[in-house]
Amino acid sequence: MTGINPQYDTIGKSFIQQYYAFFDDAAQRANLANFYQEGRSFMTFEGEQHFGRTKIMEKFQALTFQKICHVITATDCQPMFDGGIMIVVLGQLKTDDDPPHSFYQVFVLKPIGDSFYLEHDIFRLALHHSA
Repeated sequence: MTGINPQYDTIGKSFIQQYYAFFDDAAQRANLANFYQEGRSFMTFEGEQHFGRTKIMEKFQALTFQKICHVITATDCQPMFDGGIMIVVLGQLKTDDDPPHSFYQVFVLKPIGDSFYLEHDIFRLALHHSA
């Protein structure tokens, strides 16, 4: 057991800045692959599960928007007892000419060597479908 990482908040918030900078720049989006591991990363995107770096990147490449911008409202980080970091993000997402939508995203970073990989990634638009 690694123990709690005392730098969890700084690491988590730095990760969030880098993640969304890559995601929002089409020329850099392929760099997101560096955060995921082939046999260790799960992503749930709007209820649809993807396992492994290859499948996660295929999902990103299949998204149909041309432009995207994430505006972060709040980022909460918690240390995990194995040295990992749980991060919850609340924000707004603007794609192409669509109106902005609220979203939340949960990440779990796990230590690997002297770095981290993204073990869990859950993304959901904050849309309420009611009759």
